[in-house]
Amino acid sequence: MSLIVGLDIAKHVFQVHAINSSGEPVHRRKLRRAEVIGFFSKLEPSVIGIEACGTAHFWARALGGLGHEVRLMAPHYVKPYVKRGKTDAADAEAICEAVTRPTMRFVPVKTNEQQAVQMVHRARSVLVRQHTMLVNAIRSHLAEFGLVAGLGVAKTMALVNEVINAGTDECPVPEIARTVIRCMTEQTAMLDEQIRRLDATLLAWHRENAASRLLATIPGIGIVTATILAASVPNPGYFGSGRAFAAWLGLTPRSNSSGGKERLGRITKMGNRYIRTLLVVGATSVIRSARMKDGSWLTTWTRALLEKKPPRLVTVALANKMARVVWAVLTRGESFRLNLASVA
Repeated sequence: MSLIVGLDIAKHVFQVHAINSSGEPVHRRKLRRAEVIGFFSKLEPSVIGIEACGTAHFWARALGGLGHEVRLMAPHYVKPYVKRGKTDAADAEAICEAVTRPTMRFVPVKTNEQQAVQMVHRARSVLVRQHTMLVNAIRSHLAEFGLVAGLGVAKTMALVNEVINAGTDECPVPEIARTVIRCMTEQTAMLDEQIRRLDATLLAWHRENAASRLLATIPGIGIVTATILAASVPNPGYFGSGRAFAAWLGLTPRSNSSGGKERLGRITKMGNRYIRTLLVVGATSVIRSARMKDGSWLTTWTRALLEKKPPRLVTVALANKMARVVWAVLTRGESFRLNLASVA
């Protein structure tokens, strides 16, 4: 590898900063999007650093196909190397310097398939959020006319059906308002159908992916969580331990230690919020079943912790433990076992 290249990517204008083995700059130039592949195809195999942001994995795959070694880095790891000001040239120079650091942490490059599965999850999350917004709006509108629905989507929809099917003299909701309720109900039904289609897509991919099937054997992890974990962790060996994986997800306590004294605070919440939320929700379901006297290690550990700590704290602690088990399952390529969980 003769050159070290820092590439600041964007939508249309890219900035290149390249140095030789002596650290001397040899390329400082801007590239239009259409010029990027042509420029790097003429370079001898080099180390290329890119910030792990939008389109970064696409460019990593494209430039890697030309024989270069592409290393992706989290933007907040690159920022300390920016000397002064915020320009494309300064960013490219900082990327070039950061990629040479021996302790720098790099982001594994994802495949097309893994990014496609993540896209399904993002789209599903948007639809679920829109569905929740619509149902809450319907509940609020009906409450203005003295009609209060019970908790849950099913009870809200049951009340909506009563309002829509009621006669003009029987319903306190005016016809013009019922027109709005019908419109919102139709939109809710359409979102239901779209979410089911995406769920079917995830189920089909889950059945074909070995890692996802292994993850689904862990208590508290279903198809949705298993598929996003399998798609987001292309190389579990990148993490040295289960704790490192839990820290990547932001489930470990924030450290503020000094002078040899350990001070641990709340969890960092520094990682993937979507995965962290799914793990916490799964941990909640495990805690609900922890009262069963089945004697399993996981529920025994959970019940013992519930006797000393608040339920929500136990939920997050269990999510941390589940993240460690996920790492153990992915690293060893084995289904969940109690002894596997006890050492994760």
